[in-house]
Amino acid sequence: MQTPRFRPHLLALAVALSLGSVCLPAQAMTSDQAFALAESTWKQKDATALAQLRAAAQSGDANAQYWLGTMYDLGQGVPKDYAQALLWFRKAAEQGDGYSQYHLGLMYQAGQGVPQDDAKAAYWFRKAAKQGLDYAQQYLAIMYADGGQGVPQDYAQAAYWFRKAAEQGDGYSQYHLGLMYQAGQGVPQDEAQAASWYRKAAEQGNADAQASLGHMYAKGQGVPQDYAQAAYWFRKAAEQGDGYSQYHLGTIYEKGQGVPQDYVIAYALYNISAAGDPSSDNPATNNRSKLAARMTPQQIAAGQELTQRMMKMGVTKAIDSWR
Repeated sequence: MQTPRFRPHLLALAVALSLGSVCLPAQAMTSDQAFALAESTWKQKDATALAQLRAAAQSGDANAQYWLGTMYDLGQGVPKDYAQALLWFRKAAEQGDGYSQYHLGLMYQAGQGVPQDDAKAAYWFRKAAKQGLDYAQQYLAIMYADGGQGVPQDYAQAAYWFRKAAEQGDGYSQYHLGLMYQAGQGVPQDEAQAASWYRKAAEQGNADAQASLGHMYAKGQGVPQDYAQAAYWFRKAAEQGDGYSQYHLGTIYEKGQGVPQDYVIAYALYNISAAGDPSSDNPATNNRSKLAARMTPQQIAAGQELTQRMMKMGVTKAIDSWR
């Protein structure tokens, strides 16, 4: 499974900290106060605010240490310096700050400011995950699913941590928990459960989950077969550029399953799928050639025009404007 390389948005972190969603040690400075000083530093270049934040961090305040580490990590208000980021994240992490533990894990995983070490990354992710931090739960689950990167491959542990994050609403983890239920990896094989988790992620806009849910409706796996629902979810994913869904939505329009049969729309969908993935693994090119043999020159020209609209307007608006 591909590890998503992202950092949580700073403001989102501040809100989560202020709501107390992660266990933190007793502080002399509140999370809001520390964030306010950090924000003044990077937005207003306030040297006094930076001095106050640094003084609090040096006195052992974990909230100040976390935000100072974040500033060095991102190069916000101070020069980017991974060694300094590591220093301050470690000080806060050793006091039990969950976000600092998570960021320390990221730095060990990436080898930023410290020699790359997956075992230490897993160690810090686990500490943060046990405090309920969904980002850390997700990363730890990925490491167990892949194996050989700091922890042995263990699908049961992967499913356990994906579930922890999924139950907090993390769409990436919901999708991967669906994959594990569909494959029976670490959990009993259960297509209904797979569809349920795919739906949760799909409703949050996860294109992979939308594609998977569309496939399950098309095949009647875990849900009653319903081509209209398959078309609905394939269209959602196709709008986001998912070539698999563009191809499958094309087959649905070609056959008229759950939607009115329309060769022009099918041809255009095969076109954009093939453009995004011209490899031989993508059957869109072959399907387009077979379909073109049954189309008139006028229909093919219309398909090319609709392809251009899809590229400019997106799949949904193009189809709606065409019909």
